[in-house]
Amino acid sequence: MIDAQLVPTPVGPLALLSREGVLVAAGFTADPSQLFIRLTPDLQAEGLEVVDDLGPASEAVRAYLAGDLTALDAVPLSQPGTPTRRRLHAALREVKPGTTVSYGELAERAGLPRTAARAAGSACSQNLIAPFVPCHRVLPSSGGYGGYYYGVPVKEWLLAHESGAIANPK
Repeated sequence: MIDAQLVPTPVGPLALLSREGVLVAAGFTADPSQLFIRLTPDLQAEGLEVVDDLGPASEAVRAYLAGDLTALDAVPLSQPGTPTRRRLHAALREVKPGTTVSYGELAERAGLPRTAARAAGSACSQNLIAPFVPCHRVLPSSGGYGGYYYGVPVKEWLLAHESGAIANPK
C-alpha cells in the first residue's frame, strides 16, 4: 500500500507518498492522487491510502520549514529512471540549500557534458519527489526562474525560504 499525507506549507499543501517508509513521490498539491498516477504501474497496483502521519518524512518537512534546510536529505527515497536520470537526480540532491546551478552545471555534476543541459531539464521535469530532490535549485543560464512543475511562485518561495534561513539562522 502507498501511504499518503498532506503537510501544510506556506505555499500550499505538500503531498507525501511513501511505501514501507521510503518516499516514492512528493509535490505541492492537495490531491495525492495527482502524484499517485505518475507512479509506475506496479506501485499503482498497491493502492493509495491517506494517513494522518508518515513519521520521519513529515517531520523532515516540518523541520525544513522551520529552517533546518538539510532535514530533507535524511529521508530515504526511490524513484524510477534510467541510469543517466538517476545520476542527475543524485546530483540534484548534492546541490546545497541556498545555492543554484544551471542545467548545464547540473549535467556536469552528473558526469555528463555541459551540452547535456536538455537531459538535465528533462530529469527535473520528471522528478517525482520535490522538494526532496531539489529541482527548484536549477535555473536557466539565460536568467530568470525557468519553469517548475508546481508553478514558478512555489519555486520562488522555496529559493527565498532557503536564502532567508541561511541569512537568518535560528
